[in-house]
Amino acid sequence: MTDTWVTEDTRVFVTGAASGIGLAQAQLFLQHGARVFGVDVQPFPTALMNAPLFCGYKGDVSQDTDCTAAVSACEEQFGGIDILLNTAGKLDSYQTILETDTTQWLDIINTNLSSMFYLTKAILPGMLAAEKGTIINMASIAGMVAGGGGIAYTATKHAIVGFTKQLALDHAGQGISVKAIAPGAIKTPMNQADFDSDGAMARWVAEETPVKRWALPEEVAALTLFLASPQASYLQGAIVPIDGGWTLK
Repeated sequence: MTDTWVTEDTRVFVTGAASGIGLAQAQLFLQHGARVFGVDVQPFPTALMNAPLFCGYKGDVSQDTDCTAAVSACEEQFGGIDILLNTAGKLDSYQTILETDTTQWLDIINTNLSSMFYLTKAILPGMLAAEKGTIINMASIAGMVAGGGGIAYTATKHAIVGFTKQLALDHAGQGISVKAIAPGAIKTPMNQADFDSDGAMARWVAEETPVKRWALPEEVAALTLFLASPQASYLQGAIVPIDGGWTLK
């Protein structure tokens, strides 16, 4: 299966590629014929590692040095990067400020937000030199309303919305396309705790979502593929919700 705009010359860099939304994104771009460089601290699934056009890199995106090394490895392997998917993220157990210590606060900020700064700063010069490039950041409904996470998670996702808009404004005239995706309830390993025990939390979330269900990572990946396409080139700085209507309330 291929998409007319995706070729083997399309080079995609995706973080959090070992599971959840990042894995679904990596798999979908591979299915459409792109070359994919995935970064994660966790082991990659065997099927993904065996994909001919996939290159996996073990690294911690919360660390500037790991991000710089990963970008260098990708550019050496692929010769450049056309699409950056800043997908890696971490929840904070919905903790309030009084429940959050400084170590956790910094961990969430560095994983969710600083990683995007590190990677975008390292990759953007190559895109500017090529006069083209697409950057898609993973925001959240927690970047649009309160209640989608605890104090640290919600703060980082709101910051990602601002980061995306400013980046888009700064480079809109230089061939750089920037967007963000704001997922709601997506069934991923990151949200497994909601399904554990009797699954009461997962049922409550589904009931509170207007469409009455959780989404699958593949649905977010499909939106990513569209947002990276030429058909979405006039969407600049857009924060696109995929939340089953959660933010309509």
